[in-house]
Amino acid sequence: MIEEKNRTGHIRPRRFHETAGLEDWRVLGEGACAYFRTGSFAAGARLVRAISELPGVVDDHPDVDLRREGVTVRLITLTDDYYGLTERHIDLAGQISAIARSLDIPADPSAVQTVQITVDALSGADVVPFWRALLGYRDRAKSDEDLVDPGGRGAPFSFQRMDAPRPRRNRVHVDVWVPYDQAEARIAAALAAGGRLVSDADAPSNWVLADPEGNEACVGVAGPPESLAGGR
Repeated sequence: MIEEKNRTGHIRPRRFHETAGLEDWRVLGEGACAYFRTGSFAAGARLVRAISELPGVVDDHPDVDLRREGVTVRLITLTDDYYGLTERHIDLAGQISAIARSLDIPADPSAVQTVQITVDALSGADVVPFWRALLGYRDRAKSDEDLVDPGGRGAPFSFQRMDAPRPRRNRVHVDVWVPYDQAEARIAAALAAGGRLVSDADAPSNWVLADPEGNEACVGVAGPPESLAGGR
C-alpha cells in the first residue's frame, strides 16, 4: 500500500487531504482517486481527452478508467524505489477537477475504493513465486512480498508473515480501502449484513471484520484529515 515516507517531493495521504481544492479526491491504498459521473461514454471521452492535453501530464501518467457512466482517475508514482504520492499530484488533481467542472461533470468521492488480497504465509520466499507466476504479476517497488498487476487492472496481493500455523483461522483475506468519510457507513452495512467486528484496535485507520462463518476482511483508511482523525 501507499508508502508513508516523507522524502523530498514525496507526500503522505494527510498532506494531500488537507490541501484546499481537492475535495473531489480521496487517498486510498493504491493512490489518490476521483470518480466523475459523466453519464455517457461520449462525455467521459471528452473528459479523458482534456486530461490528456494537460501540460506535463505524460510525466505524471495518471491511470484513467473510462466506463459508460463515469471516469475513475488514479494518481500514483510507480518507480523502482517508490510507490506513493508526490507534491506534483496535488497540482494535477486540482487541474483535473477544474476540467471536470468546466465540462459540468460532477465528482462523486463516495464511489472510489481499492481492494487488496492478503495471504498469510509461514515463508513468503516459498509462497510468493507461485502467485507471481500464476497471476503474471510483478513485485511492488522495493518489496518482494507485495505483488501488483503490471496492467493496473487486478487487485494487488500482499503477503503477511505468520510465526506459526493457524489451522482454524483463514489465511487469505480481503483488504478494502475506502474514503475516510465512508468507512463508518461501510462497516455498519457489513455488520448489518451479518458480519461481526473482530478488532478496532487500529481504528480509525483499520478495522477487522468477519462474515458469519469467520472469514475475515479489513476495512482500511489512508490518512484522514486531522479534523477527522481524532488528533492521531
